[in-house]
Formats: sequence, C-alpha cells, structure tokens
Amino acid sequence: DAGSTRWAQGGIAAALGEGDTPGQHLDDTLVAGAGLCDEEAVRLLVTEGPDAVRRLISTGARFDTDPGGRIALTREGGHHRRRIAHAGGDATGAEISRALVEAVQARGLRTVEHALVLDLLTDAEGRTAGVTLHVMGEGAHDGVGAVHAPAVVLATGGMGQVFSATTNPSVSTGDGVALALRAGAEVSDLEFVQFHPTVLFLGPDAEGQQPLVSEAVRGEGAHLVDADGVRFMVGQHELAELAPRDIVAKGIMRRMRETGAAHMYLDARHFGAEMWEHRFPTILAACRTHGIDPVTEPIPVAPAAHYASGGVRTDSTGRTTVPGLYACGEVACTGVHGANRLASNSLLEGLVYAERIAADIAAGGTVPAGAAGLT
Repeated sequence: DAGSTRWAQGGIAAALGEGDTPGQHLDDTLVAGAGLCDEEAVRLLVTEGPDAVRRLISTGARFDTDPGGRIALTREGGHHRRRIAHAGGDATGAEISRALVEAVQARGLRTVEHALVLDLLTDAEGRTAGVTLHVMGEGAHDGVGAVHAPAVVLATGGMGQVFSATTNPSVSTGDGVALALRAGAEVSDLEFVQFHPTVLFLGPDAEGQQPLVSEAVRGEGAHLVDADGVRFMVGQHELAELAPRDIVAKGIMRRMRETGAAHMYLDARHFGAEMWEHRFPTILAACRTHGIDPVTEPIPVAPAAHYASGGVRTDSTGRTTVPGLYACGEVACTGVHGANRLASNSLLEGLVYAERIAADIAAGGTVPAGAAGLT
C-alpha cells in the first residue's frame, strides 16, 4: 500500500465501450503526448490493453458496472470517448492493488515488506545478479542483505516527492531511476514531469503529498472557474476543462497570474449529494477532512507534481540497457507518454508491460534493450 498505485482515483483507460477502437485511443494518446510519443509503443499499449483489463478482472479486480452489468466507463482529459473503467467510484488503484496482492498471496509467493532496495548486483559480464537491500524494522530478516536473481524488475514508481507539492506518496523519491543510473542503465525524458491540474489547495505553505481531485470529476461535468465564476478554459481548447492535462494546468496557472489568485475552483455543486457520495466518495471525504464540502461549495484547486513521463529507457518487452534488468510503470520510459501522459494510461501501461515482462522472463530473455533494437 506504500506505492502510488493505490492512490490512483480516476481509472484505467482501454477501448472497451461500444463504438470505441484502439485506433481512437491511439490518436488521443499521440495528441496528448505533443508529438513525442513512440507510436509503435502506443499502438502496442492500446491494442493489448482491452484484453489485459479483462484478464485483470478474471484475476479478481472488481470494476464498477452500469445497470446492464457492463463495465461503467467515464471520460477524462484528452479522451474523445468514454473509455475509463473505474472501481469503488474513485478508488480504482486501491481495488487493483487489492486484487493483485490477494493473487500473490493465494499463490504462496514470498514477499519481503518494508524493504529499501539499495543497488543492483551485477556479475563480471555486467549482467543482473540480484539486489542489495535493507529490511527495516524488527524481525528475522532485519538488516542489510542481498537477494540473488538473474532478472530484476523495477516497479518503484515516480519521483514526485522532489517537488514541494505533489500527489505522490512519501516513497516516490526516484530511487528506482537512481538505482538504474548507478547500474549503467540509460534513462530518457526525465524532463517531462506532469503536473495534475486539479489538486486540493491546502494553502501556500503546504508541502508533501496533497489530495488529488480526479480528472473524472471534470469528466462527469464539473467546471473550472475563477473567483468570479468564469469558466476560463472555455475558448482555450475544443475540449475546455477536458483538454489534455498540460493544457489545463497551464490554463489554470495563466489565470492565477492574471488575477493574482493563489488557486482556482472546481465547481461540481450541481452533482448533488447522492452523486458525490456514490461516484466520488474518496474525494468527498478528503475535501471534508480539510473543511471543504463540494456538495455546497466549489473546491479550491491548483496544479501539483503528479507523474514522471520519463524514466528508465526500455524496449517493448520492458528490457533496459542492462542485461536482466527490467522496468515497468512510472519508473520506466516505454515511449508511450511522450511529453504529457494521457489521463488513465498509466495503470494500463503498468498492466500491459508487466505482462510482456513476465512473458520475456519466462522465455529466458536477458538481452539488453540496445541489442534488441531499441532506438
């Protein structure tokens, strides 16, 4: 529960709805990425994504459904279709984490918790041989030690905690990228850090992890307004509040500078109490904890660091340039996000590329990404 996955609210994007196609998902992803996505990596993601989500469901993940029993889908920024599957209203990451942890436990796999991985172990030829780690706290395995393995998968998340305001938990300090760099792996696109447009504003001196207000709230019809109630994103982009995140974040910052305000507002009072309680219970609780009731008042919001679009450079099987070292999820740079990640593609990327990494390891793959044709 320490990682970023459990904090994901909005959902997981995949072309599951009637009339939607992987091609349309591809187009939205490429536009959001500002022309810097690896198109083949995106094509792989959106093509394999729907079946990967179905396999996740068969593993035990329970997504919200509509009255007809079909997966309920919503929209988020940059998407022209409803293709975001969600769970628990706004607790998608927590549900996915629950299902995967239970699957690991059911298979009797050994896990080592509360451990800080320090460095990659390599053999004389530079191939992965395991990791050194420090298991913190009391117990039989306490202390510094090593785990030997011919393959290591980095799934350490992002680096949001290097910023004063972030949606990321305290463990998101970029340790995975640092480990990979020390081991000689190549990294890419580290300059592309996504700032989420709508993070609950807790005051100018607030630091560390701050509550996210999911893009799905705007997807269901909430409006971004200034202190005078003006919808300032209208006219700035064809999708207004549902433009890609970088455009909305810049729109908010521009309006803040123009008006001298410390934040803008997200107005969803028209949802009513029942919708807030059913569709967005996590966000509702977070707002009320901080003295804001979105049922009766607009939510003060401002951008904050949210996601590292770059990371450890990988190929289509998750291999890095160090033999036997793989990277998956936010710590990796597969090329699918370009300069700006499309909303809810992160959980999908982790899911699709995890399956590809597992298949490659099972097949005995240890060839470094450079030798495998990564460009």
